Amino acid sequence: MVEAKEKRKLKEKLKAKHGIWYGLGMFGLIGWSIAVPTLLGTILGIWLDKHTTGKQSWTLSFLLIGLIMGCITAWLWLSKEDKEINKEEEKNE
Repeated sequence: MVEAKEKRKLKEKLKAKHGIWYGLGMFGLIGWSIAVPTLLGTILGIWLDKHTTGKQSWTLSFLLIGLIMGCITAWLWLSKEDKEINKEEEKNE
């Protein structure tokens, strides 16, 4: 009985470690991991549009490429974090 109570207390302590600020930080980190490649792709596209001639829009093309790369990066990072959290939970049980 005492052992089960102690395990519950430890489990709650670990959950408290990931509070609201941790969640907001993760939200910001995910946003930046998408925004930075998108902006870099856009900048590269604008530069290419200024220095090349043609009918295609390099800005739009590289904006989409940057957005896709950012989303993939965020997805991979989130899945890695999820695996680590699940490992910790299994370890603590």
